[in-house]
Amino acid sequence: MTTRLEQAFTEASKLSPKEQDALADWVLAELRSEKKWDKLFANSQEVLSKLASEALAEHHSGQTQELNPDQL
Repeated sequence: MTTRLEQAFTEASKLSPKEQDALADWVLAELRSEKKWDKLFANSQEVLSKLASEALAEHHSGQTQELNPDQL
């Protein structure tokens, strides 16, 4: 465990039990979410590659226009 994480846990241990449980629930949910997104991205490389190729083909054929943030 890193020093920074130990510091976070030390501070969290000063919270009430209810607040500690809420923090733990949030951390666990975030970790599950990260794992889910990592898996989804790892399994979507073929789809992302296809979409990138389609976007480049549209751009090369003049079907796109340059984004101008000042006109938004």
